[in-house]
Amino acid sequence: MAKKKKVKKTKKTKNLKTSKKTKNLKKVKTSIKLTEKKNASPGSEEKPEIRKIKKQATEKRIYNLKDFVVYPKHGVGKITAIEKATIGEIDIHFYKILVEKEKLTLTVPINQQSKLRPISSINQINKCISILKTKPKIKRTMWSRRAQEYDQKINSGKIYELSEVVKDLNKNTDIIADQSYSERQLFEKAYERLKSEFEAVLNISPEDVQKKMDKALGRINSSETVE
Repeated sequence: MAKKKKVKKTKKTKNLKTSKKTKNLKKVKTSIKLTEKKNASPGSEEKPEIRKIKKQATEKRIYNLKDFVVYPKHGVGKITAIEKATIGEIDIHFYKILVEKEKLTLTVPINQQSKLRPISSINQINKCISILKTKPKIKRTMWSRRAQEYDQKINSGKIYELSEVVKDLNKNTDIIADQSYSERQLFEKAYERLKSEFEAVLNISPEDVQKKMDKALGRINSSETVE
């Protein structure tokens, strides 16, 4: 009986030893995996590559002198100079942009040019004309809320949204009495912004641009007689 007990004890010890070995192997494997992960993806090695790709995307959009650009809050402007200044031992390149309609000169750093966009293409202008030809959307909300929405669209810098504001606030006439003061102000602001971009893209006179836009809007000028 004593011999049998000894055999049982040896089996148990063997099982304990094997379980300890497996546990130790698991620990070693997990530690190896952790070290492999640390060595395989160090942040200092991968991040610079990602940053370089991001920089290349912005660097590709470099504007030249006399290029027309759109600054959302002020509309179409022309690049009059590309200058450099040193601020705190850092060289900063920036554009000087003249917004003729507002008689304003903007200074925009090249690394912050996400605020700028190039002027629209001919296809985009044609789409704007088709938007102007559609019927205005009549909203039942309060004017103060609608006015805020229109103002946000005007300052968004998006030409399609600008066209929608012109279309929605258009009264098909030049008679001042047909519009409230705030409506007319917003309409004129949107109309002039859109008109200035039409001029820059189509390269035609302001008079011809106005005729083109008014024709699309179906506006009737009280000073003109119908032939």
